[in-house]
Amino acid sequence: MDPPGGVWQEADEQGRYKAGDPILLFKHAARYKAFFYCNSTAFVASLVVILMVQNKSLMSGHVLEVAMILDLFGLIGAYAAGSCREVSTSIYVVALAGAVLVYVVIHVVFFTLDNEDLSNEEKRRIDKRRKRLLLLAILVATITYQAGLTPPGGFWTKDGPKYSAGSPVLEDHDEYRRRYLAFFYFNSTSFMASMALIVMLVNPNLYRPGIRCYALYVCMVVALFGLMGAYAAGCARQLRTSIYVFVLVGAVVAFIVVQLLVFFKFFESCATPDGENGSSSGSSAAAGSSSKANTPSSSSRPRRGSSPKPRPSTEATSRRRKYLMLLAILAASVTYQAGLKPPGGVSERWATAGNSLLRRSDLARFRAFFYCNSTSFVASVVVIVLLLQESLQDHALLLYAMNTAIVLDLLGLLGAYAAGSSREWDTSGYVIALAAAVLAYVGIHLVLWMLGGRRGRGRVASVPQQLLSC
Repeated sequence: MDPPGGVWQEADEQGRYKAGDPILLFKHAARYKAFFYCNSTAFVASLVVILMVQNKSLMSGHVLEVAMILDLFGLIGAYAAGSCREVSTSIYVVALAGAVLVYVVIHVVFFTLDNEDLSNEEKRRIDKRRKRLLLLAILVATITYQAGLTPPGGFWTKDGPKYSAGSPVLEDHDEYRRRYLAFFYFNSTSFMASMALIVMLVNPNLYRPGIRCYALYVCMVVALFGLMGAYAAGCARQLRTSIYVFVLVGAVVAFIVVQLLVFFKFFESCATPDGENGSSSGSSAAAGSSSKANTPSSSSRPRRGSSPKPRPSTEATSRRRKYLMLLAILAASVTYQAGLKPPGGVSERWATAGNSLLRRSDLARFRAFFYCNSTSFVASVVVIVLLLQESLQDHALLLYAMNTAIVLDLLGLLGAYAAGSSREWDTSGYVIALAAAVLAYVGIHLVLWMLGGRRGRGRVASVPQQLLSC
């Protein structure tokens, strides 16, 4: 619906094209046809897959996997044909996916040479990790595919002395060419890494050894940092603003680390007097050590839980991880697209081509939008990266720290919306007032529940759990 290269704004006087026709079809007919057929094949194949999963009888055999692979390779072909205008860069994009697959195969061969059978518990844990990786790979593939076909700065809609219609504005501009190339390679690396991950996550024979040796995690982290690199290169036109995005990464990580140190220090000071963390002689310590020694372990990594049944705190921690992941994915997807295509559009004049019109008309509003949006995007990506670390999964204190980062993330999202959705400060204040009204409503509701809970806790005990679950 929104093809790469844009569409003609006016009809040709010689009748070669009409207004609304794709520019790429006239300038690069073979490339546009390759994009169109690959993109259409991927779209139809995805609809077929959706119809097939509605019926269990259609999911037998490898028909579903074949349709899925056809879908993914159609996306790769469409991206390679539509994201660039030269054959060499198209070959490079496709080679990126092959490089990711080769890396994973080599990693699996060297680090999972044992072919021991996995227990049901281990398979269940691997499948849970697979779901998280698949969710993140789908997020990255979705936003990078759209950004690659419609890059920041837009396309030229007319031919000029130094540029051609349908070409990216930033690529033809001498001042921004290196910035565009940085965005293109970062975005393409992120897209192809995510697509290779999705291809491997379809087959259990591929993703189980890949997850056990952390090869797929390495690819996912590379994809996420490629996403941040593409955002830093494409969301701004000045070096200092790009540096600000990278500084944000370090700031958010430092914030979480400092908060963790405070929490752990407080935890140790509270737990040591009771003997919970001590390893010296004592009946409680001996009992704790004996119970831990008798607890079966399903993996080489020590587990916090010592009872055969999962503790409620562990289940609550798992649910909280899912909520944090979903919130971070939401913020990352919307802020990435908004950063590359800022509100108000971009200029098409050669002197200021690719620059935000809002920055020229209202610099203060643009800066408010940019800094809030960038803070939200970087905070969400950092939280996603931390949630991928298996060694940090069982630390509840880390989840509290990331929960605070998510609050900062959502507040930045609110500020970016308030600054970019309107052009007058009174309407921006209205948006912020709406959020304050919702928070006030929730606060009043909680106060009323607490007052009512004191009079009849047994009668309303199940209500707050249902509200929190919703």
